[in-house]
Amino acid sequence: MTMENATLVALIGRPNVGKSTLFNRMVKRRDALVDPTPGVTRDRHYARVSWEEHPFMLVDTGGIDDEDDTITNHIRHQALLAIEEADIIFFLMDGREGLTPSDIEIVDLLRRTEKKVFFIVNKIDSPDVEDALLSPFWELGVDELWALSGDHGFGFKTLMDSLLPCLQQSDLQIELPENTMRIAFLGRPNVGKSSMVNTIIGQERMVVSEIAGTTRDSVDTLVSRDQYTYLLIDTAGIRRKGKTTDKLEKFSILKALKALGRCDIALVLIDAEEGITEQDTKVIGYTQDQGRALMILINKWDLIKDDKKRQEKLLEEVEEAVKFIPFAPVLKVSALTGTGVKRLFPEIGKVHRQFHQRFPTAALNRLLADAVAKHEPPYHHGRRLKFFYTAQLGTAPPLFAVVSSAPKAIHFSYQRYLTNCFRDGLGLDRVPVRLLFRERSGRKK
Repeated sequence: MTMENATLVALIGRPNVGKSTLFNRMVKRRDALVDPTPGVTRDRHYARVSWEEHPFMLVDTGGIDDEDDTITNHIRHQALLAIEEADIIFFLMDGREGLTPSDIEIVDLLRRTEKKVFFIVNKIDSPDVEDALLSPFWELGVDELWALSGDHGFGFKTLMDSLLPCLQQSDLQIELPENTMRIAFLGRPNVGKSSMVNTIIGQERMVVSEIAGTTRDSVDTLVSRDQYTYLLIDTAGIRRKGKTTDKLEKFSILKALKALGRCDIALVLIDAEEGITEQDTKVIGYTQDQGRALMILINKWDLIKDDKKRQEKLLEEVEEAVKFIPFAPVLKVSALTGTGVKRLFPEIGKVHRQFHQRFPTAALNRLLADAVAKHEPPYHHGRRLKFFYTAQLGTAPPLFAVVSSAPKAIHFSYQRYLTNCFRDGLGLDRVPVRLLFRERSGRKK
């Protein structure tokens, strides 16, 4: 079993140069999954993408941090973030507007990195205007410029085909024993991720083997306990000291995204003393956007063990933050004292089993028929919506196709109802469950 590619491609550039358009073209939105966790995350600025069967994480850094007062400051921070965290950088400029002082400053910054940078001139719609619109940008003195129309697709295939060798080089060919449970420890800096990994290894008397060659952003440890094998992915990362550190702390989210690309179960640690923060809820939201199984560990519980009021308040805060993800187990733990660590592995085992579980089609169709009989679907254009059959499309997370007479007409509340019926009927109480509503093929629209 090989580990998934965790290459991170970051899009940077001034506002309105077309980052979102390129992002959407790369992501190629297909059938929308019905995600049963609304309200968890805001706009999506990142996605798992695959080009010629090489997967990678794509991030539009412009969407992550919109607090800066000047455009130049804002884009400088994007560039610093990309240089620090990304593996490959797409820097977009506006071919219609021409070269700007801000572009020149960022190119100077990007020149100093050893990362692969693609200098892209967007809004060039055809070969006829390519030479004229590109010419001002050659004064940047970069080796190669990529002409592109994110809107119309001109130059897109050329760009992506050039990206492919970079992805092939970074594919992680690390063999893991079959059925290894891949677990990522996520959370803000200093919440105790590394301590928790060390406590688990020490307390559970695990057989440990270090893995070389994994990404520089995370430390991976392969451990075995009883007959099971676990890959523990610690995203604490080693950060260079410097002026950019404070500013970049909030971007520890990118480390989380890379780890999510490689794990089955995300363990999000929350600091019991500090309580749950907006950064925590963002990371929790990202786990669901990526369809990962989720467990929440309230770490440093020993610090509030004698304060009943504080405990109640904290548990209420956590409940509020995960009200759309009621299936995620919440455990009270302490990396320092070892409290709660023993409960971790039985829980991980249950979550992992559900995450990878398969179900017979006949049982799924009975479940669908019962759900529709119990609560009839609404009418659409004078006819009651029909549901024909269902089948499991995949696992990790469990994904089911539901074939219907008019999938686009199914109200969100009925989609939620069916998702909950599947969750309850199949005993999937600890993992995300996704339904994909499809039209019967061969029918005329």
